[in-house]
Amino acid sequence: MEAGKNIRPTLGERFKRFWKEFAQQWQLQTMAIPGVVYMIIFSFIPIYGLVIAFKNYTVIDTIESAQWVGLENFKIIMEDRYFWQSVVNTLGISFLKLAFGFVLPIILAVMIYELRDSVFKRVIQTISYLPHFLSWIILGGMLITWFSSNGMINGFLNLLGFSANQNHMLDVGKYWWIAALSDVWKEAGWGTILYLAAMSKIDPTFYEAAKMDGATRLRQVWSITIPMIRNIISLNLILSVSGLFNSNLDQTLVLMNSQNQPKAEVINSYVYRIGLMQGDFSYATAVGLGISIISVILLTITNIITKRLNDNKSVL
Repeated sequence: MEAGKNIRPTLGERFKRFWKEFAQQWQLQTMAIPGVVYMIIFSFIPIYGLVIAFKNYTVIDTIESAQWVGLENFKIIMEDRYFWQSVVNTLGISFLKLAFGFVLPIILAVMIYELRDSVFKRVIQTISYLPHFLSWIILGGMLITWFSSNGMINGFLNLLGFSANQNHMLDVGKYWWIAALSDVWKEAGWGTILYLAAMSKIDPTFYEAAKMDGATRLRQVWSITIPMIRNIISLNLILSVSGLFNSNLDQTLVLMNSQNQPKAEVINSYVYRIGLMQGDFSYATAVGLGISIISVILLTITNIITKRLNDNKSVL
């Protein structure tokens, strides 16, 4: 054997090292145990239930006794026009959310970071965070009232000289925009937290050197701030793209009504309606499994693209 060559530790040696390190960090490890148990019970064990997608399962069956139908449920999905309409709605709303909701937190974070008055900065941060802590039950009620015939939106439009007295929540052509922009309004402030945390670690000497070179504030943001938070931007992009098929179920259930349903029904609400309300568990599971697989594929593709744009360094 060559001198100095590393010898791979045996399984027993690695097991002893694990328990030694565990004993040294037993306080932290003990705090992590409840989270691990929670993930095992609610995330890993339920994976076995995905077999329902390949069976004709009913409430009077067990998973083992249900009739095996193979890919029959997936064939039905391909022919279900209501499912495909929910896919179109999901992608339409998600792309609007991505277009506005991905860029706006970055811009808002930069604007907050550039503020010099600490009191005013805290006030702006608090105001921007507040909608995140309100449930969609509350926000949905507010939106329904605002967009009603006698609501705030029509009142504002009348002040501008427009004749407006319609209930915008009943207009199917406007629902995508209402759903997307209201979600952006709710989460934009909360989305600045990671960016502000990353900006706080930027060395101030970079900005001082840029000022000495005559760089304007806008140039400093573009050449220093944005490149320094590139990894966080890439990570959020990956997560946003991988979630294109996962629209907000709470928001949909609150804002959807019989008039706007053709444009409001998204995949999550469709699965909820078919699976829980109509009891077709096998079909709903098949839809959920298919969407999960597509989401993993989008996650992988986006990670590869961002890795190539980030000097072959992955943020995952």
